[in-house]
Amino acid sequence: MSKEKLIQIEQLCVHYQVEMSLFSELQDFGIIEILTIEDSYFIHEDKISVVEKVVRMQKDLNINMEGIDTVMNLLDKINDLQTELNTVKNRLRLYED
Repeated sequence: MSKEKLIQIEQLCVHYQVEMSLFSELQDFGIIEILTIEDSYFIHEDKISVVEKVVRMQKDLNINMEGIDTVMNLLDKINDLQTELNTVKNRLRLYED
């Protein structure tokens, strides 16, 4: 994995004004994966949107980590169902034409 696509967690803690423990909890719940390189902790840049959602849920809505885990699982399920629906719609169009 290329290092330029990784973001140091310390920078994210400062930017979002959160503790490192938030990222540890996110990893414990399987929401993100923390990579360790030379005694520093990183996440992949693709997970920034997930971190932003979690921070907003925690700060703005005061949702605990168990609730955040549930919400994230539901959002993933909705995304999967939307993808499946689009696939079925595309197949249906083939038969309609």
